[in-house]
Amino acid sequence: MINKVKLWLVVFILLLFGAFLWYLSRPFPAPQQMRYGVTFSKPFAEKLGLDWKALYAALLDDLGARKLRLPAYWDEIETREESFDFDDLWWQVREAEKRNAEIILAVGRKLPRWPECHEPGWLNNQQSAANHQPQNKEYKQQKLLKYIEETINRFKNYESVKYWQVENEPFLPFGECPEFDKEFLEREIELVRSLDPSRPVLITDSGELGRWIPAASRADIFGTTMYFQIYNNWIGQFRYPIGPGFFRAKSRLTDFIAGKKPKIVVEFQMEPWNPKQIYETALEEQLAVFPESEFEERVEFVKKTGFDTIYFWGAEWWYWMGQKHNQWGFWDKARLLFQNSKQ
Repeated sequence: MINKVKLWLVVFILLLFGAFLWYLSRPFPAPQQMRYGVTFSKPFAEKLGLDWKALYAALLDDLGARKLRLPAYWDEIETREESFDFDDLWWQVREAEKRNAEIILAVGRKLPRWPECHEPGWLNNQQSAANHQPQNKEYKQQKLLKYIEETINRFKNYESVKYWQVENEPFLPFGECPEFDKEFLEREIELVRSLDPSRPVLITDSGELGRWIPAASRADIFGTTMYFQIYNNWIGQFRYPIGPGFFRAKSRLTDFIAGKKPKIVVEFQMEPWNPKQIYETALEEQLAVFPESEFEERVEFVKKTGFDTIYFWGAEWWYWMGQKHNQWGFWDKARLLFQNSKQ
């Protein structure tokens, strides 16, 4: 008798858990209008051998993008200690402003594109005059906060800047980065809010591997990445065996625990991920893992997740495919999406 009770209890718990998962992953109402944007990385464009200004102008004028995520790379802005050069970033912001585009301006040590953490070279070469030892953690943190302060103050008067992103996937241990310091992340967020209380702070997390709740609980707006295919040194090429319901469930669970907040897909994979960087990989290998035919499939996928604002990851690659290989298929498909979307 006791065994039967235990069995029915297990069955009941499993059914309850299944019903809970179904509830979390049930479809959202279809978005009335999809909104698309792009991430733009000047150093990545240069590594692809592109004229980065021409590419940026094409994103605005040919592709028609009016939502941009721009990283304020520390190693480009402060190439020499206490000497801040915002000219290139200022040009990007100004060109966006001319066209009434909206900008997510990302600040911090960890920002989009490999090696993920973008520290200036002098930071690690610098030695303390007192003991001839590399500068300590506190010194580096103070320098990082100073760069953030300079960046926020430089761009907070531009109407095109709508959000401040603080770090990129800070809770994901990925890239050539120092050990994550949660308390210091909170100091960064506090600094940004104190310098510009008028704008929302965006915190991001990995769509597949992140827990979302730690990031969302600290954010005014939460951004998730969304990847389909990756390469890992241990398992090789890998495709995530998950559907749109996975993201719907995580979204609802995050709302329940961290409170309901605006959410966007801040990094939606639309470029291949190979063992080496794109500029080090044969074109055939790139297209083997991300053929052009998958473009529409991925767009249909994201429409079912419930998110209505999507920032594509791969715009530099689409342009490179056209400019260097005369294959404009990805770019043309993206242009059509932007033409038909609400900006």
